[in-house]
Amino acid sequence: MKTNIYLDYNATAPIRPAVIDMVSATMSQVGNPSSVHHAGRKAKAVTEEARTKVAALVGSRVRDVMFCSGGTEANNAVIRGSGAQSVIISATEHDSILAAVKHVAVPVYKLAVDASGLVDIDQLKSLLKEAPAPALVSVMMANNETGTIQDIKQVVEIAKEYGAVVHTDAIQAAGKLTIDMPSLGVQYLTLSSHKIGGPQGVGAVILSPTAPLKALIVGGGQELGRRSGTENVAGIAGFGVAAFEALVGLSRGNAVTEIRNSLEKTLRSFSNEIIIAGHPDHRLPNTSCIAMPGVKGETQVMHFDLNGICISSGSACSSGKVKTSHVLSAMGYSDDVSECSIRVSLGYKSTLADVEAFTAAWKTLYDRAGKRA
Repeated sequence: MKTNIYLDYNATAPIRPAVIDMVSATMSQVGNPSSVHHAGRKAKAVTEEARTKVAALVGSRVRDVMFCSGGTEANNAVIRGSGAQSVIISATEHDSILAAVKHVAVPVYKLAVDASGLVDIDQLKSLLKEAPAPALVSVMMANNETGTIQDIKQVVEIAKEYGAVVHTDAIQAAGKLTIDMPSLGVQYLTLSSHKIGGPQGVGAVILSPTAPLKALIVGGGQELGRRSGTENVAGIAGFGVAAFEALVGLSRGNAVTEIRNSLEKTLRSFSNEIIIAGHPDHRLPNTSCIAMPGVKGETQVMHFDLNGICISSGSACSSGKVKTSHVLSAMGYSDDVSECSIRVSLGYKSTLADVEAFTAAWKTLYDRAGKRA
């Protein structure tokens, strides 16, 4: 069996070769973007070129891109810095959102989802009537565990009726879906470099031209005063290259979908017991959240790892901790199903051969566990 197969792109994507080249070249040079001498100006030019590429990925204005240390900081910056008088979040948001709302001094409301992971639009209307205005509505564009894609335009239309602003965490959607921020109508959009093959430790908040953002980090006034601190020039340069390649690579989405569908079709041919969570149609092309009843997710992760295949447990949390998935719980799945789930996420280097190796290893474990259909 082929070893060293990586099927955990939603955790972090393999860094792209062109990104490595750019980061290395940038690190060989010296210069603080805030310095006015020629070395500083050169560093500034590097960050601004990357800003242009990140803006192009989401269709925003260049000056509306604020670089930061990653998706977690980006989400915290919006939740804690929008100035909203209340916050409404979906029940399936990323942990960085769930944690951030604990640190705001305004009312927080949680928006339910249905069995496929889509937000309850009727409840959103009810919450907006109740929530102190102006409210911030935070709904992720695509879920990191199940891949379910939300109708962000519909969320924006409803929020607008009540004078609310909208944030969408597009960290998993970027590079997998075409994103045009102006047509979405959101005021805030967040990104993470390493999810699209860029360096870890770099992210961005994209703002609409009139969206306020109170700085969480103050000092030097970088990023138009929205986020102080000397910029990570090399990381930002790599982020720019990754954004460009991710935009170009959007055309491969259909091929990735075919590979994922082949994986799911094969598993269903092995067993009628498996559960694949997430919306059947409105789902990221690369993501499968699969439950093998009776076999713990961590046991599956170890089995695949021993076979040279990297995946994640559906209940995997930050810092390697394992707990019941709040995403699957919100969708109505029992703890037993949640504890037996794994996430397979494909990407720009994934092949049909990778999936065939995965399904073979899956069947071996399934048969060994006495779960033959």
